[in-house]
Amino acid sequence: MFQTFDSPANPAQGPARLAALRAKLVTEGLAGFIIPRADVHQGEYVAARDERLQWLTGFTGSAGFCIVLPDLAGVFIDGRYRTQVKAQVDLTHFTPVPWPEVKAGDWIRDHLAAGSVGFDPWLHTADEIARIEAALDGHGVSLKPVSNPVDAIWPDQPPAPLGKAFAHPEALAGESASAKRARLAEGLRKAGQTAAVITLPDSLCWLLNLRGADVPRNPILHGFAILHDDARVTLFAESAKFSEAVLAGLGPHVTLRPPSAFVPALHMLQGPVRVDKGTAPLAVSLELQDAGVEVVWGDDPCRLPKARKNAAEIAGTREAHLRDGAAMVEFLCWLDAQPPGSLTEISVVRALEGFRRATNALHDISFDTISGSGPNGAVIHYRVTEETNRAIGQDELLLVDSGAQYQDGTTDITRTIAIGDPGDFASACYTRVLRGLIAISRARWPRGLSGRDLDPLARFPLWVEGMDFDHGTGHGVGAFLSVHEGPQRLSRISEVPFEPGMILSNEPGYYREGAFGIRLENLIVVEEAAKKGDGRDQLAFETLTFVPFDRRLVVTAMLSGEERDWLNAYHAEVLEKLGPRMSAKALEWCRAACARV
Repeated sequence: MFQTFDSPANPAQGPARLAALRAKLVTEGLAGFIIPRADVHQGEYVAARDERLQWLTGFTGSAGFCIVLPDLAGVFIDGRYRTQVKAQVDLTHFTPVPWPEVKAGDWIRDHLAAGSVGFDPWLHTADEIARIEAALDGHGVSLKPVSNPVDAIWPDQPPAPLGKAFAHPEALAGESASAKRARLAEGLRKAGQTAAVITLPDSLCWLLNLRGADVPRNPILHGFAILHDDARVTLFAESAKFSEAVLAGLGPHVTLRPPSAFVPALHMLQGPVRVDKGTAPLAVSLELQDAGVEVVWGDDPCRLPKARKNAAEIAGTREAHLRDGAAMVEFLCWLDAQPPGSLTEISVVRALEGFRRATNALHDISFDTISGSGPNGAVIHYRVTEETNRAIGQDELLLVDSGAQYQDGTTDITRTIAIGDPGDFASACYTRVLRGLIAISRARWPRGLSGRDLDPLARFPLWVEGMDFDHGTGHGVGAFLSVHEGPQRLSRISEVPFEPGMILSNEPGYYREGAFGIRLENLIVVEEAAKKGDGRDQLAFETLTFVPFDRRLVVTAMLSGEERDWLNAYHAEVLEKLGPRMSAKALEWCRAACARV
C-alpha cells in the first residue's frame, strides 16, 4: 500500500527534546527560536528530513510553527488542528496557540521582555519575518538569523531525499517547456528584469515539464532554478535524480548544477532579479543583497500561469476524475454491503486504495486518506494509526476524505456516509453543509472577484443556525502536481481574483468535537459563464467530481426547489458519466443512490 498506519511522532519524546533545544539556545546566546513546518523550498509538503516541528513537538499537521522561549513553548495552529494538537503534544510542556488570531510577533512581545529570538532564514519568507519584526519594533526584542539549532540536536535526522525525476508528457502538459520558458522570459524582459529565482518545487516542475518523488503523495522535485531573461534556466538539484534520458529531454538551454552551486550563482547575477517576497526563503534575497545584486519583489512568474490550466490539462483532469469517480462508486457500493460492526477505519482506507489500484492507472494517493468515524471525524485532518484505529459503530457518521495522483490529473474528494441512522441532528447538519456546496457549485460572479468574495456562500446555511467551520472552503489543486496549490483559494483571506482554468476544491464542513464530523467535497474549475440577463461578463464553476452524495442524510424539506433541481441533475450526470465505467453490481447500487429527492 501507499498509505501506512504508523505513528510518526510520540508526545513523550517532546520534553527531552525541548530541554536539549533550550540548552543549545543558551550556548548560542539566544532567548528563543522559531521552528516552522517548512523546508528551504517553502513548499507546503516537506520531506522527512525537514519535519523539525513534528520531531520537536509531536504535532503532525501540515501547517503551523513553534516558538520556544526560556519558560514557554507555543505551538501555533489554525482551526483545522485545534482538536488534533491536544492529542499530539505534551500539554505540560507545549502550549497550543490559536493562529492566525494570535500573531507570532505579538505573542513574542507579550512573553519575552528582551533578547534575541533566532530563526533559520532558509525556512521563512521575507514577508513572514517583516511582519514579526514590525510587531517587535521598539520592544527590546530582536530577530536574529542563525544556523538551525534543531539540526544540531537531531542525532538521526534523515538524509535529503533523492527521488527520481521523470518527464511529464507534453500531450498532458499542453505546452512545451521551451514555450513556457520563452513566454515567462518575455515577461521578465518587459519588466526590465534580468532573471527570476524560483524556489517552489511545483513551479519548477511545471516550468520544465518534470515530475519527481522527493516528498510523499505529491510528484514534485526538490531544487532551485534561475530563469534568465533569454529563456535559459539554471537548475540546481542533485544529479543522482536524473537519468540520461531525462537530462537530454531538458534541452540545451537548461543547465543542471548541484545545490551547493546555488548561492554562488546568486552572487554572480546582474540585477534587477525578481524574488517572490511571499514564497522565497528570506536567505535568497539576503544573499543577493549581500553580493550587491538589486532585488525586485515580484510574484513567482510560474504561479499564475500554472494555476490557469490549459485545455489539455483540464481534459486530463476531467478524465482522471471520471476514472476516480468510478473507483469511488465501487468503494461506496462495497462499503454499504459490509456487515455491521465488521469494519475499522484502517480497513476502509485499505479497501479504497484497492479500488483505486484496480484502475491500473494509480501513480500514488494524493494525501493520506482521512477515514474518521464518529468523534474522529471531528478531527479535521485526522490520520488513522494502529493506535487510534477505531471500529466503525452503528448509527454514526463516517467521513472519508481521499484523493489520487494519476498522470493525467490530481483528485481530492470527501464524502460523509451514514452508518445506520446517525439521527435527525446529524442529518440536518449534513443538509446545511450540502446546501453550502451547492451554493458554490451554482455561483456566477463578475470577473475580478476572489475567494474571499465567494467563501460566504458556502457558510450561510450554517451561519443562520449559529454554526461555522474553521477552515477555508477550498484550496487550489494542481494538474498531476500538488493537491494543495496556490495562489487561488476559496477562503475569506484570499484576494487572488479567479480566472478561467483555475481548479479549486469546494469543501464546506461542520464538526462537533467528541461527536462527529461532516465534510463534502467536489473539485471545480473556473470557466467563462454563458451570457445571460444583460450580458455582463461573468465567471462560473464547472464541476469535475462525480460521485453520489448520501441521500439517506439529506433532509429534503430543508432544500429549496433550485437546490433539489441541482442535486437531481448532478446525480443524473453521475449515472450518465460513470455508468459505462462501473461493474454491474456498482451500477445497480448507484442507480438507487442517485434516485431523485
